[in-house]
Amino acid sequence: MTQVQLGERDVRISKIQKLLSMWIHPYAQSFKKTNYIEDIIKQYEDANLREIETIIEKPEVQVSTAWRLMLYRSHGKLAFAKILDSTWQIQLMFHRDQCRILKTTKGDDWKMEDIPTESLDFPESETWTMTAYKFMEKMVDIWDFIGVKWEVFKTHKWELTIFVSEFKFLSKAVRPLPEKFHGLSDQEDLYRKRYLDMTMNPDSYARFLFKSKFYKTLREFYFKHGFTEIQTPILDNAASWAAARPFITHHNDYDADVYLRIAFETSLKKATVWRFERVFEIWQDFRNEWSDPSHLQEFTQVEHYAVYWNYEDNMHFTEEMFDYLFDNLGISRQLKVKDKDWVERDVDFTTPWERIDYTKWIYDACWIDITKYWIDDADVLRKDIKAKNIEFEGMEDMWTTTLIDYLYKKVLRPKIIWPAFIYNYPVIMQPLARISDADAGIVEQFQLLVNGWEICKAYSELVDPLLQQANFDKQAEAAERGDDEATSWDDAFVEAMEYWMPPQSWFGMWLERILAILTEQENLRDVVMFPLMKLRNDTKEE
Repeated sequence: MTQVQLGERDVRISKIQKLLSMWIHPYAQSFKKTNYIEDIIKQYEDANLREIETIIEKPEVQVSTAWRLMLYRSHGKLAFAKILDSTWQIQLMFHRDQCRILKTTKGDDWKMEDIPTESLDFPESETWTMTAYKFMEKMVDIWDFIGVKWEVFKTHKWELTIFVSEFKFLSKAVRPLPEKFHGLSDQEDLYRKRYLDMTMNPDSYARFLFKSKFYKTLREFYFKHGFTEIQTPILDNAASWAAARPFITHHNDYDADVYLRIAFETSLKKATVWRFERVFEIWQDFRNEWSDPSHLQEFTQVEHYAVYWNYEDNMHFTEEMFDYLFDNLGISRQLKVKDKDWVERDVDFTTPWERIDYTKWIYDACWIDITKYWIDDADVLRKDIKAKNIEFEGMEDMWTTTLIDYLYKKVLRPKIIWPAFIYNYPVIMQPLARISDADAGIVEQFQLLVNGWEICKAYSELVDPLLQQANFDKQAEAAERGDDEATSWDDAFVEAMEYWMPPQSWFGMWLERILAILTEQENLRDVVMFPLMKLRNDTKEE
């Protein structure tokens, strides 16, 4: 922090004591705000308003609003300011002879003129009198919060303005805005200090408003289709599903290690044993893996189960969902999307979308038939991959399922630009999916891909408890042999299946990814309000 900034901070702190000496609380309890600035503008922009000369003689109460002071400048009897609230900003005008401060800690009968300014240690104390107008000039700083009341008019430049006849001091900002945050472009500082980012960057603030509307619209879509929203455990005895490394923590009361979930699936699916036919959840998952612009270790998903559906029903449902989102969020279906190599391409989300055969396309891309490899064939597959001059990091420690997944990411995924459903996965790739009636080596699963981004996945559910247990046993063998991304066992889940479980289909979508695409961002952290960052060695301001 620079000396100039330290000096200004000290001045602001000194004003807190001066405010208390004036019987004004520097951090007010409340203020009755009746109007958002955006609503004031909508209501009065085209209204017939009184002239300012008439208002000064006898102002009438029209509006009451509040928020952060962004600008202040005085000109003799008049002062102009701007405040910004959660909706927009508006200009204020103060008049020296028609301005008062609202109730303070001393009572209604107290006036600013009663304050002996000499006791406040102002250099100018011999030459000016403390009035509400002067208080605004001397005691209120940029970024302080104030509440204002009175009448709306337009200046001679036709700018909508609130004539402030009364105001209340609400909160003192001790720390001034760092100069470097004017037009800040340092991404790390933006992520670490999102509160400043959203104050100074309207696009960033708008992005998170859009995110809120997206969640609301997504929920509306589910409710319109008869789904019930439920919550499932974040901590569990098994990490559950997915080829991913879990976070492990210790439960002190139970004296046992537990896992942060890597998916909702097994818990969500149990709800179908308990009479629910259509359930969904929007919440966080955790995977103790790498971080990059397209991966977060804590991320948000929506997952659902629909009884009596298969994976093809979920394909149609996904297209319908995206049509609903685009229509109700009012955004174009033509978007610019950057792939994992930062290459930007135009993508058209108009439905219906292409269907691509997973096993066939991998074979066409590298001449490896992944359907012939089973859980114990990792060494053979690894050798065959290398024979095609294909390598990727960590492959020496991968088991068969993980090798196939990384092979797909290497040879097939980069070629798919526009939205496409990838289907026909080998049976060993998905221990929770139903085996195809037409081909015992294939599971009924799809994944939606957009320019290298995996957006969502779905499959017809395996509801055979005996086969499910056998699949878990195979995954446990892979884990014992060193594959730390193998799916973990879940005995309680299998037991629930053994009672009864109807035919159904699962769906999961990574919400940060689709939000990044819809807002044309290239890093998932740009749609996370408070992304986890590495600790700095020195946390002080520079």
